[in-house]
Amino acid sequence: MAGSRITNLQTATKQPLLIPPQRSTAAQGPVQMRIKSSQSSGDRLSQSKSMVLQDSDVPQKPISRHRRNQSQHNVFSTGGEPLVQLKGEHLNVAKISEGGKKQRKNWTLMWTVLTSDQLLFYKERQQETSQKPGNKTDVVLPLCGGVIEWTTEKSSRKNVFQITTNTGSEYLLQTDSYSTASKWFDAIRKTIDSSTKADGGFSLRRSNSTEYLPRHSSLPGYGSASPNTKQRNPVHRRSINMFSSSKLKHSTSDSADKNGVKNRLKKFIIRRPSMKTLQEKGLIKDRVFGCHLLTLCEREGSTVPRFVQLCLEAIDKRGLEADGIYRVSGNLATIQKLRFIVDQEEDLNLDHSQWEDIHVVTGALKMFFRELPEPLFPFKSFQPFVEAIKIKESKHKVQAVKKLIQELPKPNRDTMKLLFSHLHRVLDFSRKNLMSTQGIGIVFGPTLMWPELDAGNMAVNMVYQNQIVEFILIESQQIFNLDKK
Repeated sequence: MAGSRITNLQTATKQPLLIPPQRSTAAQGPVQMRIKSSQSSGDRLSQSKSMVLQDSDVPQKPISRHRRNQSQHNVFSTGGEPLVQLKGEHLNVAKISEGGKKQRKNWTLMWTVLTSDQLLFYKERQQETSQKPGNKTDVVLPLCGGVIEWTTEKSSRKNVFQITTNTGSEYLLQTDSYSTASKWFDAIRKTIDSSTKADGGFSLRRSNSTEYLPRHSSLPGYGSASPNTKQRNPVHRRSINMFSSSKLKHSTSDSADKNGVKNRLKKFIIRRPSMKTLQEKGLIKDRVFGCHLLTLCEREGSTVPRFVQLCLEAIDKRGLEADGIYRVSGNLATIQKLRFIVDQEEDLNLDHSQWEDIHVVTGALKMFFRELPEPLFPFKSFQPFVEAIKIKESKHKVQAVKKLIQELPKPNRDTMKLLFSHLHRVLDFSRKNLMSTQGIGIVFGPTLMWPELDAGNMAVNMVYQNQIVEFILIESQQIFNLDKK
């Protein structure tokens, strides 16, 4: 028995090694069984090579579609260029809807940061460095799949644009500087386009409407799918490719329907009455608030708006001795009610009991001047007034300011003269109303004048605004020749 074992061992050592040298040591199971077959080593080698995937057949590593994970790194657009990012600027923010449910609009000044796919809002500037957008005071606004557009209907403020997220939430953003608002609008729009394209999706709209639909996890191409869902996805994917294809073919019935809609729209536009006809019938009335001063005075046939005259008469009659006149704010709801009546050109009687609070009248007057498309001090005269107020010698300063006011259009000049003569009377009762020239300058400086493009320092401009109004108020008798009356 021992001799037979030695013989078998010698026989085994004489046999050639069946495993090819290129074969990986990781081969196990069925692959090893095939190696022990009676085929030649060359056949086995060719068979092992045929089992190796070519480079073109190797499945690509799936790209992560989770934008939140990508935002933690340097995100690049499809063109290889980094996405636009803006950091560090104060914007007014108001949330008006969440998930399609309207909310009360409350404007808040927030420190705004634009990342590769999000807008981050901080109530305090220092919070930006903490990188903790989950704090209670922070707001994180995802931009992927969102929509951005300018709006004038959602707010009476200027330079307002709206962002609608893919979940249906709506935010308003605003700043007094048009250049700043335009810069943020363009940057956010590019970020929305880039992040939406990188996410492999597109915004969905309701049929026959411009309304965008929110995405859901149940829609194809959104989020991760379960194994069972992936079995059914080819049909959905084929429908998406059909809609995204540039070679979309319409049937004859679709073309006929479109032509019918176009014809009906043309007939409707032709039959639609003109603006002049609607105004003559009283269906559309020109507004007073927000109307250009020259247009309003031309429409009323005067050089001073009628509403301004009524307010100044009422304040002269019963408000000169009111404590904090023009400094104290009236009830905003009552002020808006007064504004609505004025815009509807209804008979306005400021002696009525509902306008008993004189601060409501002063608040409406300040609102009228703030909402002028061009302020009482026109845009082109802002810088000349700033240069004039810098003159050190008082006599030359009075002459320079007086000359600038005389060069203004007559409605601006006459309205300014009536207003400053009234404010001069307010100062005569300063012991009772506790108002000073400095207090009136602070109230009416940013109300009566502001630059067209806020390219400089806002704080510096505000100082000049206050100084100009205060100086004109002090020297109003010489500038407007009030002593000759």
